[in-house]
Amino acid sequence: MAEHSQAGSGADARPLSPHLQVYRMTVTMTMSIIHRITGAGLYFGTLILVYWLASAASGADAYADAQWLLGSILGQLVLFGYTWALIHHMFGGIRHFIWDTGAMLDKHTASRLAWLSLAASITLTLVVWVAAYAVMA
Repeated sequence: MAEHSQAGSGADARPLSPHLQVYRMTVTMTMSIIHRITGAGLYFGTLILVYWLASAASGADAYADAQWLLGSILGQLVLFGYTWALIHHMFGGIRHFIWDTGAMLDKHTASRLAWLSLAASITLTLVVWVAAYAVMA
């Protein structure tokens, strides 16, 4: 019968990959995850945009139906989320572009940049929606 060697014993000794429990979640890790999630969300939001454009091209009745759906409270919440995802993903891309240049990679500056991109995405989303409501009023 063959013996089973355990990690860390004998000639097979090699380090094991750290488990997720070893890491403390940081703002840059969280923002990286959110960047991926918003990227996926943009796919579905773009389908909504295509639906709206296709309804506009399909005639007044189809467009009225789309306007009703997207104008509902649920539709507005989805569009607000889509707006935030689009703006947040943009700021995340800018953040990654800055890092690609080799700038702002130290721990504290990277964390500040991550917080800044979150604050900027929330602020700009609110500005866009307030401006849109002001124009419609």
